[in-house]
Amino acid sequence: MATSLITRKPRPAEAKSDAEPGWLKRQVTGVLQSISSQACQHPIHTIVVIALLASTTYVGLLEGSLFDSVRNPRNIAGQVDVDTLLQGSRNLRLGESTSWKWQVDDGLAGRDYTGVNHLALTTFIFSDSLSKSSSVAPAATELPIPSNASAHPVPYTPNLFSPFSHDSSLAFTLPFDRVPEFLKAVQEIPDPSSDEDDGEQKKWIMRAARGPAYGSGGAIKLWLTDAWGSFVDLIKHAETIDIVIMTLGYLSMHLSFVSLFFSMRRLGSNFWLAATVLFSGVFAFLFGLLVTTKLGVAINVLLLSEGLPFLVVTIGFEKPIILTRAVLTAAADNRRQGARAGQTSSSTTKSIQDSIQTAIKEQGFEIIRDYCIEIAILIAGAASGVQGGLRQFCFLAAWILFFDCVLLFTFYTTILCIKLEINRIKRHITLRKALEEDGITYRVAENVASSSDWPLAGSESSNKTSIFGRKLRSSSVRRFKILMVGGFVLVNVVNLSTIPFRNSSQVAGLPLLSRVSNVFAPVPIDPFKVAENGLDSIYVSAKSQMMETVVTVIPPIKYKLEYPSVHYAASGESRTFDIEYTDQFLDAVGGRVIESLLKSVEDPIISKWIIAALTLSIILNGYLFNAARWSIKEPEAAPAAPKVAVVEAKKEYPKIDLNPDTPKRSSEECEAFLKEKRAAYLSDEELIELSLRGKIPGYALEKTMENEDLMNRVDAFTRAVKIRRAVIARTPATSAITSSLESSKLPYMDYNYTLVHGACCENVIGYLPLPLGVAGPLNIDGQSYFIPMATTEGVLVASTSRGAKAINAGGGAVTVLTGDGMTRGPCVGFPTLARAAAAKVWIDSEEGRSILTAAFNSTSRFARLQYLKTALAGTYLYIRFKTTTGDAMGMNMISKGVEKALHVMATECGFDDMATISVSGNFCTDKKAAAINWIDGRGKSVVAEAIIPGDVVRSVLKSDVNALVELNTSKNLIGSAMAGSVGGFNAHASNIVTAVFLATGQDPAQNVESSSCITTMKNLNGNLQIAVSMPSIEVGTIGGGTILEAQSAMLDLLGVRGSHPTNPGDNARQLARIVAAAVLAGELSLCSALAAGHLVKAHMAHNRSAAPTRSSTPVSAAVSAARGLTMSSSK
Repeated sequence: MATSLITRKPRPAEAKSDAEPGWLKRQVTGVLQSISSQACQHPIHTIVVIALLASTTYVGLLEGSLFDSVRNPRNIAGQVDVDTLLQGSRNLRLGESTSWKWQVDDGLAGRDYTGVNHLALTTFIFSDSLSKSSSVAPAATELPIPSNASAHPVPYTPNLFSPFSHDSSLAFTLPFDRVPEFLKAVQEIPDPSSDEDDGEQKKWIMRAARGPAYGSGGAIKLWLTDAWGSFVDLIKHAETIDIVIMTLGYLSMHLSFVSLFFSMRRLGSNFWLAATVLFSGVFAFLFGLLVTTKLGVAINVLLLSEGLPFLVVTIGFEKPIILTRAVLTAAADNRRQGARAGQTSSSTTKSIQDSIQTAIKEQGFEIIRDYCIEIAILIAGAASGVQGGLRQFCFLAAWILFFDCVLLFTFYTTILCIKLEINRIKRHITLRKALEEDGITYRVAENVASSSDWPLAGSESSNKTSIFGRKLRSSSVRRFKILMVGGFVLVNVVNLSTIPFRNSSQVAGLPLLSRVSNVFAPVPIDPFKVAENGLDSIYVSAKSQMMETVVTVIPPIKYKLEYPSVHYAASGESRTFDIEYTDQFLDAVGGRVIESLLKSVEDPIISKWIIAALTLSIILNGYLFNAARWSIKEPEAAPAAPKVAVVEAKKEYPKIDLNPDTPKRSSEECEAFLKEKRAAYLSDEELIELSLRGKIPGYALEKTMENEDLMNRVDAFTRAVKIRRAVIARTPATSAITSSLESSKLPYMDYNYTLVHGACCENVIGYLPLPLGVAGPLNIDGQSYFIPMATTEGVLVASTSRGAKAINAGGGAVTVLTGDGMTRGPCVGFPTLARAAAAKVWIDSEEGRSILTAAFNSTSRFARLQYLKTALAGTYLYIRFKTTTGDAMGMNMISKGVEKALHVMATECGFDDMATISVSGNFCTDKKAAAINWIDGRGKSVVAEAIIPGDVVRSVLKSDVNALVELNTSKNLIGSAMAGSVGGFNAHASNIVTAVFLATGQDPAQNVESSSCITTMKNLNGNLQIAVSMPSIEVGTIGGGTILEAQSAMLDLLGVRGSHPTNPGDNARQLARIVAAAVLAGELSLCSALAAGHLVKAHMAHNRSAAPTRSSTPVSAAVSAARGLTMSSSK
C-alpha cells in the first residue's frame, strides 16, 4: 500500500553508498541488524512479551497510586497521618542571618531549633461553602482548638481563581510541636448550619482523615477526586505566565502527535503505524519511569506534567518516521528489482526481513548517533547542579530515550515487518477479487495474484516471513488486528479488574513495583503563593520582637461536608510485610514478584480471573504462534508463473518416457487409463490416438493432462498444447492443409499456459511472437516513460519517438482526464408502447435511478453506477449504464451489475412484464464506431496537449508551424468531415493505439472506439500548440490479456501493473493518459512529414530496391523521407 506513495527521490544514504563505512558504523549496524533480525523472526512473540511487560509496569503504577492510602497502616479511621500532611511543605527562615528576608530552608530535618521560634502556618479550605447550598463554613472562633495549642488566626492568601471560587479559607499559625495535637482536634468540625435535633449530623471532615475506601468504586473515586483536587490547586496557585507556557507546551505536544499521523499517512498508513509509534513511546516512558524510581531518583507528577510535553516536542518522532520511510522504500526497491529481473529464480527474491535489514544498514547508524547525542545532553543536565527538578527529569528523560531506542529496533521493527506482510496480503486479495469480478475463474485469479506477490508465494524468502501462512482469506488481516488489539486490551482489563477485588491486607501485601507510587507524592508548594498574607503577619511580629523565626508552611488542607459514618470503618488488618525504601539499590525484583503473585493467588476471586486470563491467552497465542505453520495442499494452489515453476521444480517428479519404444497399449487399455483419470501416464502417441478417436475432446486436454504426482501444471499444459498440435495436424478432414502444424515454426514451448487457460484463449496451439519496441522517452505530466509498442509496421516506433523528442523539447505533454466510465446498453422489451414509456419515465425518475443504482453497486466493490441514459424505439427500451470499474476494463463487471439491476426492476419494481432481450443491445456501443461514444464517451476520456517551440518544429520536425496548422485543418478536420467520419479527425491514431494495446494486453478489438480522436493545432505566438481529444479509450491494468507475463511486464515498464493500492482506477487512468500522449507524438510526427511535402519522394525512395519489400504506408514513407533528408543535409 505504502510503497507506491513514496517519493522516488535519491536518498542521501544512496549518494554515499560507494564510500566504505567506518569501523564504528559497521559494528553498530551489525549489532542493530542482529537484534532486529531476531525480533522479526518471531514478531508475534516480541510484541506480546513487550506489551505484557509494559502492562505489568503500568498496572503496578496504578496499584501504587490508587491504593497508596490503603497500604499506609497509619491511615485508619479517625486518625490523621501528620507526616502525610506535611509532605510538600516548605521551611522559611527569617532573622539577622538572612538580613530579615525570607529564605527557603528545606532539608533541615534533625537540626536543633533551640532558641529559634519554629512556627507552622496552615490553611484550611472548605469546599463549596460559599455556594447557594445551606452549608456554611465555620468561623475561626468555632473551631475546636485545644487550649494549649496556641493557634492564632492570620489572614489567608487568595489565589488566582478566588473571585470565581465557592471555597472559603481559614489560616492559622501555631508552634510547630503543637501541629499533631492541633490537626487531630480539627479533623472533624461541626457544621454551624446543621440542626442538632436530627440524627447523624454532617461535619466538615478533613480529607486526610477519611477512612480507606473499599471496592472499585470507592478506591477509584477517591483517587480521581484527590487527583483532580491536586490539579486544581496547582492551577490556582500558578502564575499566569506559567499557565500560558504550559498550555503552549501541551498544544505543541498534541500538534506533534497530529504531525506524526499525517507523516505516516503520507507513507501509506492511516492509523496503525502512528498508533504503534505512540505505544512504543508510552512503553519507553513506563520502563524509564520504573528504572528511575528503582534507582531512588525522586520523580513527581508535577515534574512529569511540566517536562514531558517539552521532551516530546524537542525529540519528536523523526526517528520512527525515518526508519519507516527507509523500510518502505527498500521494500519498494526490492519489488521493482524483482519485476525487472523477471524473478526467474527464488534466490533473487529478497524477503521482507531483507528490506528491514537494508533500511537499518542505511539509516541505523544515523539514528543511533542521534540518540547518543540526545542522551549525552540529558546526562549532562542530570549531572549539573541546577535545582528545581531539572536534574531528576533529565535523568528520567535519558532512560526514556534509551528504552525508546531499544524498542525502535525491536518492537517497532516487528510492527514494520507485520505491516509489509499485511501490505502483501492486501495486494494479493485485492488483485484476486478484482480479477474474479472481471470474470476470471478463481484458480486463474489466484495464480495471477500469487505470481504478483512479493515475496513470491512458495519461495524460500516468503516462507521465512509469512506470518499468516498461505491460508489467506479476505478477513485474515482484519482478524489479526482485532486479535492483537483485543488480546492486549483483554490482558489490561483483567489486570485492572482484579485490583478492586483486593481488600486492604491483600493490596498492602503487593509490593510489586510499589516504589513507583512515589511518583504521585505531593509536590513541594510555593509558600508565597499559598500563604503570603500569613507570612507578612509573621514577618511584622518577628521583626518587631527581633526574634529569629522558622516557619513551616503546610500545604492547604481541604475539608468536605459529609456524614462521618460514610468514610470511617474499623480496620484491624495489618500489613503482611513492609517495603523499605532505603534499600532500593539492593533488593532483588524477582523475590518481590514471586511474593506478590503468591499473595494474589490466595484470593479466590483473583484466582478465577487469572485462570480465565490464562485460558484466553493460550487460545490467542496458540492461534497467532501457529498461523505461520498453516499450509494447504491443493493442486489449484500451485503457482502459475514460470518463476514459481522453477521453485516447484525442486519437487521430485517421477521420470517417465512420454514416447517409449515399447509397443503401444491397446485401445482398451488406453481407455481404461482414461476412465481411471490416469491418462497423463499414457504416451503422447497414445493420447493423440485417443483424441483422434474422439475419446478426449480437444478442449479438455489441459484438464486431462493435470496430475500433480506426475508433473506440475505448467508442464502438463505445455504437453496438452503439443498433443493438440499433433491432433490438428493429423485430423483426416484437414490433414492436407494442416499437416505442417506439428513441426511448424509456430513456437509453443517455454510459455505459461496456466495463465491462458480459462482466461485468455481456448484450444491453444502455441503463441505468436510479435516484434516489440519502445518509443521515447516521452515526458507525460512531468514523468518520463518509454512507450511499449508491438507492431509489424516498420518505422512506426521511430516516428513516434521523433514526435516524443519534439514534445520533450517543449516541456512535455500535459494530459487531462475528462471522464471515466465504462458503458453497457441492454435492450428490454414490453408488450405495449405505453408500458415501455412508463418504464422509461420510471428509470429517469429519482426513485428508479436510486433503486437501480443500489442494485447495480451491490454486485462489486469497484463498480459504481454514474448515470443512466434511456432511448425508446417502439416497444424496445434501451438503457445505457455508465459506471466506474476500478483498474479493470470492466465489461464483465458491468454486465453482472446490469443483470442484477434488470432483475430487481422486473421482480421488485412492478415491471414483471419486461423481457430482457439482450444484456448488450448495441447501445453501449462496444467494438463498433458510434456517435454516442464520440459524444458521451466510453471508458476513459482524455485530452493531451503539448506546445512545440517554433525552432524545434523547424530543426527536429523539418517543417513549419503555419504549414502544420493548415495541413491539420485541411486533412484531419475538413477532409474527415467530407468523408462523413465519426471520431476519425486524425492522421493515424489507430496505429499507435493498436501497437500499445497489443504490447500491454488490451483487447485489440476495442481499438475501433479507442482510436476515436480529433487532432487540433494552432499557432501560439510562433509556437505550435497541438492537442488530441480521445473520448473513448478503453483500457485496464487487470484482467484479460494483462495477466499474461509478457504483457504484465510492459505494464510494469509503465508502472501501472495491477490494481492501484490506494485509489482503485488510478493505474488504468494513467495508462489511458499514456496512450493519449503517445498518440499525440505519433500525430505530430506524421503531420510534420506530410506538411514538409516529402510523401511522394519518400514513397519512391523507399521502394527503389528491386528486392521484394512490404507495401509502404504514409508513416513509413514519411519517416524514411525525414531520415533521407537528414542524411542529405549532413552531407
